[in-house]
Amino acid sequence: MSTERPDNDVTGPRRRRPPLAVASVAAAVLLAGGGGAYWAATASGDSSAADSGSASRDKAPVLALDAAEAAPATPGDPSGPPPGIAPGEPDPGGPPVVYRAAGQLPDGPDEAAVHRATGTVASAEVARLAEALGIPGTPRTVDASWVVGDEDGPGALLKVTKQAPGTWTFARTMPSKPCDPGKMCANQSPPEADGQPVSEKAAKAAAVPVLKAVGQDDAALNAGQLMGDVRVVNADPKVDGLPTYGWSTGVQIGPDGEVTGGSGQLKALEKGATYPVIGADEALKQLNEAGKAKGDASRDIGGCATPVPLEGEPKPSDPQCVPSNGKRAPVTQTVEDAVFGLALSYVDGRQTLVPSWLFHVRQAPGGPESTVTQIAVAPEFVEKPAGPTPSGDRKATSYAADGRTVEVTFWGSVCSTYSASAEESPGQVRITITEKPQKGGACIMIAKELKQTVTLEKPLGDRTVIDAESGATVPRS
Repeated sequence: MSTERPDNDVTGPRRRRPPLAVASVAAAVLLAGGGGAYWAATASGDSSAADSGSASRDKAPVLALDAAEAAPATPGDPSGPPPGIAPGEPDPGGPPVVYRAAGQLPDGPDEAAVHRATGTVASAEVARLAEALGIPGTPRTVDASWVVGDEDGPGALLKVTKQAPGTWTFARTMPSKPCDPGKMCANQSPPEADGQPVSEKAAKAAAVPVLKAVGQDDAALNAGQLMGDVRVVNADPKVDGLPTYGWSTGVQIGPDGEVTGGSGQLKALEKGATYPVIGADEALKQLNEAGKAKGDASRDIGGCATPVPLEGEPKPSDPQCVPSNGKRAPVTQTVEDAVFGLALSYVDGRQTLVPSWLFHVRQAPGGPESTVTQIAVAPEFVEKPAGPTPSGDRKATSYAADGRTVEVTFWGSVCSTYSASAEESPGQVRITITEKPQKGGACIMIAKELKQTVTLEKPLGDRTVIDAESGATVPRS
């Protein structure tokens, strides 16, 4: 960035400068490898802040953003931050954050396109990835996924969701019995290792065949992450010449140099509509406005309370008091760099890479750096998430699809029975979940996660699934 240090108030006017050179973006990857977790603010509703040029709504559809969601974590990994929060980022329930630029910020391009994966994953695509991972066998269908390898017990297992973006996970475990000599086996015992992680260079070389199979052999690689003696290679691809955030592939390399696990997306991205975009200054202003709105809605309880001691502990002599100042004091963090790229958002329930500014933020001098993203699409082209309807939050929380079959997940009472139906149109499928409470008798107030399956007249394809009760878009599981 420039060494100039003008007034840190980024809301003031700035001299136009050429964009900063594109820097490699270190996406926050959860410890199990693959799948970045990030916090992304939605665009501000102030449409007067952006210069949309000659673009109009007639040239590009409005982006219907869903509520901000984190990129999915690898299943079974509890080590990551709370959903939607990047490592090092403040909990939205905590004090508001004010971001200040350390220097001048770039203007970026005038326009950029969204990208998303569509359609379904073919068996041949899965077979190519399985071969790169060294798993013999033919892809087979299990529910809404392709599966290669051992479903139960020790061995190796690759699972790929059939619907785009084709999220895949791979894990290798120790075998229950040795492999026959001269025969290739997925559960073959790895050679003995010294328990030391391989070098970054060796790890990157081992990950190349996997990355090539998923079309990310030209991605920026970072092999600095360690999980004990396992080294993780995190690949952040460039799309349309832009760095990405939230679309990482993680490949785990064991001390023997073999791939032991990984996850990512298999389906190739396709270019969508092009939108006018705002510069980094305006994006940072919107990011701060979103934080201020959250801060205004967050109030200290205030007052005093005497904590109840545990058994055997002395009773405190003075109550613990919290001043009731009405608002939480903001925390200032420094933006050291800004790069224009594409960040993962949910649009109409689909994972979409949206033009965004990637702010490299440091909480304190010498402290760790994290990345905060802000959508860069001109605000008049962005439809913010709608609030809950009077009837409450939607019943359907997610769905999985396989051809004409849609399995809907929702929360319901343990004392009721449920059924689901679908109303189809060319662009969407509206799911209605009907509840039938039990007659008579008492019922405990416990909710349970339930599933119902609906058979459609035509394959779901790229149509959006809508919860009929709330009108909200249902995300894919």
